[in-house]
Amino acid sequence: MTVTFSAPRLETERLILRAPEIGDQDVHAAFFMSERAKFVGGPTTAERAWRLLALEVGHWVLRGFGRWALEEKATGKFVGIVGNYHPVGFPEDELGWDLFDGATGKGYATEAALAARAYAYDTLGWTTLTSMIDPANTASAAVATRLGAAYDYDFTHEHFGPVQIWRHPGPDTAQRPTYYRSLP
Repeated sequence: MTVTFSAPRLETERLILRAPEIGDQDVHAAFFMSERAKFVGGPTTAERAWRLLALEVGHWVLRGFGRWALEEKATGKFVGIVGNYHPVGFPEDELGWDLFDGATGKGYATEAALAARAYAYDTLGWTTLTSMIDPANTASAAVATRLGAAYDYDFTHEHFGPVQIWRHPGPDTAQRPTYYRSLP
């Protein structure tokens, strides 16, 4: 039996934000099995990476929102996961991003996060949004800064340990993406 779910499809200048799918597993697992995943629960095993991909899909089903798979428009390549998130154990609604090998340094995290944040504010009606960042993850802190977020408080997560909570500007003052739209 196949269970289907829907997630809105968004388009930015260079990316398609779409629902995670089974064909993403190999790339997703390669990221989570690598040292690049050290700030988001890795490195881990292929079996655990499978569970993490299932968590992304299940979050959409259980919460009605979640993180999108990022696909480069030019190549169709799956390059990361970005979106709105609130699993049990997170202190507040979060905007999170994970970029895979070869996708960093191109502005993809910022581009996709701007679209995801606009979706949270304009479609979901949220009034605040945070990002949970490991204090040693300077690259993620730099993305948060580009998004206009600022360090707010420390939090200890049961799995990730001590993290920083960065607060994004609210819907009235948050920078909007230069281009994004919903796709059919």
